[in-house]
Amino acid sequence: MEMLQFNNETKGSFQAMIDGAKAGTMTYSWAGTDKIIIDHTEVDPAYKGKGVGNELLNAAVDFARAQQIKIMPLCPFAKSVFDKTPSIHDVLL
Repeated sequence: MEMLQFNNETKGSFQAMIDGAKAGTMTYSWAGTDKIIIDHTEVDPAYKGKGVGNELLNAAVDFARAQQIKIMPLCPFAKSVFDKTPSIHDVLL
């Protein structure tokens, strides 16, 4: 699985690619310079149950750690993963 990131001053996204096909997308908005708000996660039905959503969130967590920023998970999927995974709470806002 390949992860692509698209980022600009106000919004961004992570895209999971499998064999050249887009398997899923997680979108976020910047809230100032030190935090992002994950607002939507979508996985193509053909890739449901294959861990695509978790890999997208892992990419967001890695990005937050590298940039020393925090994440506010408004997306229900992202919030549920944060609720169940104490090891990523260091980036939780």
